[in-house]
Amino acid sequence: MSDTAQSAADTNAIVARVGEARTRIVSELQKVITGQEDIVEQIIIALFSRGHVLMTGVPGLGKTLLAKSIADIFSLSFKRIQFTPDLMPADIYGTDVVEEDPATGKRQFTFVQGPIFANMVLADEINRTPPKTQAALLEAMGEGQVTAGGEAIVLEPPFFVIATQNPIELEGTYPLPEAQLDRFLFNVVLRYLPREQEEAMVARTTSPTRVTLSEIFSGEEIIQIQDLVREVPVPSNVIKYAVAVVAATRPGEGAPDFVTNLVKWGAGSRASQALVLAGKARALLHGRYNVACEDIRALAEPVLRHRVVTNFHADAEGISSSDIVERLLKQIEEPKG
Repeated sequence: MSDTAQSAADTNAIVARVGEARTRIVSELQKVITGQEDIVEQIIIALFSRGHVLMTGVPGLGKTLLAKSIADIFSLSFKRIQFTPDLMPADIYGTDVVEEDPATGKRQFTFVQGPIFANMVLADEINRTPPKTQAALLEAMGEGQVTAGGEAIVLEPPFFVIATQNPIELEGTYPLPEAQLDRFLFNVVLRYLPREQEEAMVARTTSPTRVTLSEIFSGEEIIQIQDLVREVPVPSNVIKYAVAVVAATRPGEGAPDFVTNLVKWGAGSRASQALVLAGKARALLHGRYNVACEDIRALAEPVLRHRVVTNFHADAEGISSSDIVERLLKQIEEPKG
C-alpha cells in the first residue's frame, strides 16, 4: 500500500471512530449528567476545534460536574480555578520559590506550576476577578503558553478552557469586554432542566451508587482529531453561507433593517472562521468528512451570541443577541453548491 493510500485509510479509520464514539460519549455522560445534550456536543466540538468555551448559567446546574466528567472520558488532567476579586496572575500561572539544597546550603529559584498546567481548566466565575487576572488567563488561551520569570513555558496539549459566569449576580463583578469575549469559540448557555429530567437527576445524585466513567479517547488521540479537523474539506457554498450569516449581523449597508435598528456592533471575521472550523468538527463528530450548511446553522447561536452587541432599543424590547441570530437564520437562504 502506498503512503497516500495508507494515509487515506488512517483518516477514514479516525473519522469512523469519531462518528461511532459520539454515541458512546453521550451514553457515558448520561451516567452522571442528565439532559443538556446540545451543550455536551458543543463542548466536545470546541475541544476538537482547539477552541475554548464560555459557559453561562445560574449556580447549581452542574457546570463543574460536566467539565470534570468530560475530562475523565477523554483522559485529560483537570484543574478548577475559583476566580475571586483578590486572585492574581501568579495564582494561575505559578511562581518562583527559593529552595535550599540541604547538602550544600546553596539556594536557587524553582518554578512551581500553577493550576493552569492541566489539559482541561475550569475557570469558575471568571467575571469575579479583575481584568489583569482575566487577561492572564486569556493570554494562556490564545498563546498556549505562559511567561514566568522571563521564560516562556509551553502548556502541554491538548489545552482546553471552560470559563463560567453567573448571569444573575453582577454586583462586584468585572464583565469581560467584547474583545475578550471574542476569544471564546462558543458561548454556551445552561438552562434549567425540564421537570422530568430534574426528578431523574435528583433520584440519581442522592443515591449511594458511585459511577465510574469509561475512557473513550486519550490525549494523543484528541490531538490527532484536532489535526484532522483542519483537513476536513468545506464546499464553497458553505463558506459563503457562513460569511453571509456573520456579515448580516453587522448594522449598516446590506444588513436587514431589524439588525440596523437593534444591533450596536456585529460579529467580526473571527466569527466566520469559528463557524467554519466548528462546522468541520461537528461534521466529523457526526461521522461525515465534509461540512454542510446544517452544521453552520446548528452552531450559529453559540458562535454569535457573545459576538453580537445589542443596542438600547433591543434591550428596551427584551430582544437578545440569540433572538437576532435566530431571526437571521430564518431569513438568509443557503447558497446553492
